[in-house]
Amino acid sequence: MIDTLAPPFDKPENLGTPVKGWPRKKRILRKLFRWIGICMAMVLLAGLILPAKPIIPVAQATPGDWNHQTYWHEPWGASGVHKGIDVFSKHGQDALAATSGVVIAVQDLRLGGKTLTILGPKWRVHYYAHLSQQTVHVGQFVRQGQAVGKVGTSGNAAGKAPHLHYAIVTLVPYPWRISGARQGWKKAFFLNPHDLLTGS
Repeated sequence: MIDTLAPPFDKPENLGTPVKGWPRKKRILRKLFRWIGICMAMVLLAGLILPAKPIIPVAQATPGDWNHQTYWHEPWGASGVHKGIDVFSKHGQDALAATSGVVIAVQDLRLGGKTLTILGPKWRVHYYAHLSQQTVHVGQFVRQGQAVGKVGTSGNAAGKAPHLHYAIVTLVPYPWRISGARQGWKKAFFLNPHDLLTGS
């Protein structure tokens, strides 16, 4: 049986002998993984230090166009808790990119209706729901203030006044924000848009 083995395992004394050149390949792989790790760390760090001051995500809207007390209000429909704010506006008004970023989802959901999701600075995800139209596509880079859709009443907003449901989710959790409120552990991820938009 041993005679049929390919070199360098063709003789009993060579069994277990490492393949020639393997130590060099291991060194190359180690360096490669080290550089990949460094690059990933730099990307993560860059995402955290980029400026992230958002603007109101509806054209011509002001803080008077939403009720800041509705953030984390309960009970709130199927979700139980309202994890964002509703910016009221006329039907078809431009929905704007609150920050520059990359569109990571454009969907049509049962509750949210026509939605889109943008990954922005500080690894924060900006979620837009109840749109009448989405005007961007997945993978597209958008600049702050760019029109990304139109305000509407899609999803479970049908029959209600046109508005944009806007939520901000951090991919880097803030555990100190967890509270004893209903679904309070989710506050580590869902930030208060009113505070970020007004600097409160």
